[in-house]
Amino acid sequence: MADVEEIGEVINNNEAAQSKKKRKKKKKKNNTEMENIVTSLEAVELDKEDAGRPEGENSSNNKKKRNRRNRKKGQQQQTDPPSIPVSSFFTNNNFPHGEEVEYGTNTRITNTEKIEKTTDEYEEMWQDFRQAAEAHRQTRQYMQKFIKPGLTMIEICEELEGISRKMINEDKLNAGLAFPTGCSLNNCAAHYTPNAGDKTVLTYDDVCKIDFGTHVNGRIVDCAFTVAFNPRYDPLLEAVKDATNTGIKTAGIDVCLGEIGDAVQETMESYEVEIDGKTYPIRPVSNLCGHNIGKYRIHAGKTVPIVRSNKMTRMEEGEVYAIETFGTTGRGFVVNDVDCSHYMRNFETFGKPVNIGCARSKRLLHVIDENFSTLAFCRRWLDRLEEKKYLLLLKNLCEHGLVKGYPPLSDIKGCYTAQYEHTILLRPECKEIVSRGDDY
Repeated sequence: MADVEEIGEVINNNEAAQSKKKRKKKKKKNNTEMENIVTSLEAVELDKEDAGRPEGENSSNNKKKRNRRNRKKGQQQQTDPPSIPVSSFFTNNNFPHGEEVEYGTNTRITNTEKIEKTTDEYEEMWQDFRQAAEAHRQTRQYMQKFIKPGLTMIEICEELEGISRKMINEDKLNAGLAFPTGCSLNNCAAHYTPNAGDKTVLTYDDVCKIDFGTHVNGRIVDCAFTVAFNPRYDPLLEAVKDATNTGIKTAGIDVCLGEIGDAVQETMESYEVEIDGKTYPIRPVSNLCGHNIGKYRIHAGKTVPIVRSNKMTRMEEGEVYAIETFGTTGRGFVVNDVDCSHYMRNFETFGKPVNIGCARSKRLLHVIDENFSTLAFCRRWLDRLEEKKYLLLLKNLCEHGLVKGYPPLSDIKGCYTAQYEHTILLRPECKEIVSRGDDY
């Protein structure tokens, strides 16, 4: 039998334990009441939100749906290197707009009725340009990290074209590359892309112009930038970038093309660059220019000068332009260089009867028409189609005026050239720099 003192101690311990349990229950009850109050307040807030919504729509359910949609959207991310077509990221072909700028006081503003009418007519075309522009942006953003000294020019071009084909989701003539990748170096300003066997290597002291295009249904985005690793070239690049933006700012409906050249030249010539202790004025390349763009036609007839000009031709509503400028430390004039790589079907003879005796030349022309139509192409692309021994045939087609060759264009040896370019849409209500990105 237990001792009386022990029994008393047990009784006291039991009473203390029961008191502790009561306090816990009371605290738990208070917490539950507080949670119920918070839940009630949240319900009241949701009821208030639902009161302002259309009948049958519930905010809390919508919130859950939105969260589910966001999670699903977050799963779709671009790979590195990019491999998913840009069309996979945008539903109903609602691609991002470029930078939209209202026209200045010197340009004609159409009335609202006219704007609504033409906007509907053009909207499908604008979306093709925007898809091509988004493919261009994602490609060049990757390439700006990829391009490094030590790579061959063929490696650079093949990487860029491979990525670009994936981004645009290449589909024969419905979507693809608009022209060969230009990677002109130093004094060469334009139209250089390596042919097979070219072992040129990019170096730290090179100035490289990367000029490439994409298209959807023949709606071409033409856009270019300059790569230089040595910071001594920074003023040259800044001058040309500033000049291109000046050209874009000046452009608009009813603007005379000569006005743009005047503004571009004034901007570019306000810069100079010091290279190896010598100061060079930066000049625009007088015989290179911007241009309007047609369907499957990179140069559609109008040119945008980058030097002072009396050109009175005006820009018109609905037109598309490539505003590009070239700056140089040389004489400001380019001439044809050797080893042509760029070619393009003659737009004027395309689709007309062909009067050429050589059957092999005819067959090559058929290959060109079937794969490139009136878009520019290069010898590497014929190699890619497994064409063999075609150089004499290509020359024959050029001599008959069916195809045109576009050789590299170079200033004097020892000088440096830079290029920046954007595509702009002259929409009725504003101009859209459709190729604009965070990079330039």
